[in-house]
Amino acid sequence: MTSKDELKARVCAEIDRQAERITALSDEIMRHPETGFRERGTARRVAEQFAAMNLPHRTGLAGTGVKARMRGRTSRRTVAVLGELDSLLVADHPHADPRTGAAHACGHNAMIASMVGAGLGLQPVMDELDGDVVLFAAPAEECIELDWRLQLRDRGELDFPLGKAELIRLGEFDDVDMAITTHTAGGADGPLAISGTTMNGALIKRVRFRGRAAHAGAEPWSGVNAAKALNLASAAIDAQRETFRDSDMVRISQLITKGGDAVSVIPDVAEMEMMVRARTVAAMQDASRKVDRSLRAGAIAMGAEVEITTVTAYLPLTPDEPLVDVVDRNSRAVLGEDRVLRDGGHAGGSTDVGDLGQIMPVAHPMAASGCDAPFHSSQYFVADHVLAAVNPAKFMAMSVVDLLADGAAEAERVIAASGPKLTRDEYVGLRSTLDSVQLHGEDH
Repeated sequence: MTSKDELKARVCAEIDRQAERITALSDEIMRHPETGFRERGTARRVAEQFAAMNLPHRTGLAGTGVKARMRGRTSRRTVAVLGELDSLLVADHPHADPRTGAAHACGHNAMIASMVGAGLGLQPVMDELDGDVVLFAAPAEECIELDWRLQLRDRGELDFPLGKAELIRLGEFDDVDMAITTHTAGGADGPLAISGTTMNGALIKRVRFRGRAAHAGAEPWSGVNAAKALNLASAAIDAQRETFRDSDMVRISQLITKGGDAVSVIPDVAEMEMMVRARTVAAMQDASRKVDRSLRAGAIAMGAEVEITTVTAYLPLTPDEPLVDVVDRNSRAVLGEDRVLRDGGHAGGSTDVGDLGQIMPVAHPMAASGCDAPFHSSQYFVADHVLAAVNPAKFMAMSVVDLLADGAAEAERVIAASGPKLTRDEYVGLRSTLDSVQLHGEDH
C-alpha cells in the first residue's frame, strides 16, 4: 500500500508539472470577468478544462455551475473542491470589462484555477483513494445586481440570489460529504496562507418610502417628504449602533438608490438598499429587528409609508475545526511552519461557503495573492498566480489525500467530530424564515 506521503509527493509533482497551465487559467479568467449567474464564458473555460482531463461533467447548474466527479477505487466518502465563477462590478479596475464594468477584484479567478489544479494533481492517484472528489465551479458568490436576480426569482428561474444557496436547494450537494475552497488574501510579506477564519452572515434589505409630492417652494406643507423619512430612519439606525454587542460583529451598510426626481418637488418616493451583517443567525435577527424599527420610525415621523423587503444573502461562516486542522497541516507542509497562520480571527465580510457549512463540514483557507490593496477595490487583483492558485492547489489536494486514503478514515473522523448539520430541507426552511416583506405607515 502506498503511503500518504508518497501519494502527496506524486500529487505535488503533477501540480508542479501543470503549473503553467494553472497560472495561465487564472490569468485568462482574470482578464475575462463576468458577474454572477452570467458567467457563461468562464463556465465554458472550466468545462473545457474538465473535457481535457477526460472528466464527465455537468453544466448549467443553477444557471452556470459546472460539476465534475473523479472516482476513487471505492466511494466511501466524497470531498468537494470548490471554485467561484463570478466577479464584481468595479468599472475603474485595470482588468475591468469595458462593456459591463465586471472585474475580478476579489480573486475568484485564482479560486477556479486552484480547483482545477487540485484536480490535476489528484487525478493520477484517484485509484488509491477510498472516496470520490467533486470539482465544482459555483456561480454567484458575490451578492450584487440584486434587482436583476430578484427578477429572475419572480420569473421562477431561481429561488435564492446566491450560487451555493441555490445549488443546495437544487440538491447538487446531496452527493458531497465535505468541501474545501481557498480564497485569495493579501500580499506576500505576511502569511502565505490563513487556515481558519470566521465570517459574518448577511441580510439584504430593499427599502421604499412613499410620501406625497408637492411643489417644494409654493406649497411644501401639502407634501409628505419621503427623502426626509429616509434620512430620519438612517439617523435612527446610526443611534442603534451602541446597542449591538461587540462580539456579534454587526455591520450595517446602506446606499440611497433614489432620493427624488427634482429639487423643486417634495420627493414622494425615496429608496435605499442595505446590508445587515452579523456573526450569528441570532445576531442577524436582532440587528434586523432594530433596523426595521428604525425604518418604521422614520416613516412615522414624517407620516410616510415604508415597505421593507428582507432577502437572506449569506449565513455565517464557521469553518469546522477538524477539517481546518487537516488543511492547516498540509498548508504548513507546502509553505513552511512560519508562513501559515492557523487562526485568522473574524472577518466582517461574508461568503456563501457559510451556507454550505450549515449542511456539511467546510474549510475556507485564504492564500496570498501578491497584492496588498483592499478587497473589492479597483487596486485589488491577483498579482502572483503561483501564490494564489498553484500553492493552494497543492495543499487542498494533499488534504484530500489525507481525507480519502486508508479507507477514508480521516474523512469519517472529520464528519463525526464536526457534529450535527442541517438537512437540505432544514437549511431551506432556515433561509425562508429570515425573508420577509413588511408594509407600515400612512397610505398615500
